[in-house]
Amino acid sequence: MEDFVAEYEASTKFVADIIADLSPEDLDKHHEDEWSPRQVIHHLADSEAQSYARLRRLVAEPEGTLIQGYDEGAWASNEILGYTKLPVENSIAVLLAVRAASLDILKRLKESDLSKAGVHSESGEYSVAKWIKVYSNHPRDHGNQIKEALA
Repeated sequence: MEDFVAEYEASTKFVADIIADLSPEDLDKHHEDEWSPRQVIHHLADSEAQSYARLRRLVAEPEGTLIQGYDEGAWASNEILGYTKLPVENSIAVLLAVRAASLDILKRLKESDLSKAGVHSESGEYSVAKWIKVYSNHPRDHGNQIKEALA
């Protein structure tokens, strides 16, 4: 369990360090048909908000719980959600706060909790162990996406 917790925490630090180094001019740089750092930050906040609820449902209501998927592309292109225009400060705050709160839960898990599972609307069985893997990789993947946008 300690390794899972350490990896989750390290991936948060990884993306937080990348975001902290962004200048205002960096936020809207991107390769054609790729997300800008601004869009990635808003996506990370929304994804982490989803993950927050998912983890709690898996832990507290594992039997038959439905983990609802969402269309991240639709969210990113929605004008009202403002991925291309809104300032990033609130999304950064959400991202960091939600990951800190989920880290608190991860630290309390026992090995036996890893098998608690529900059903994801798009990918089928979805366990706490899968949640940990997905949300440990997610910030790293998008941190690297930000690096590529700036390259």
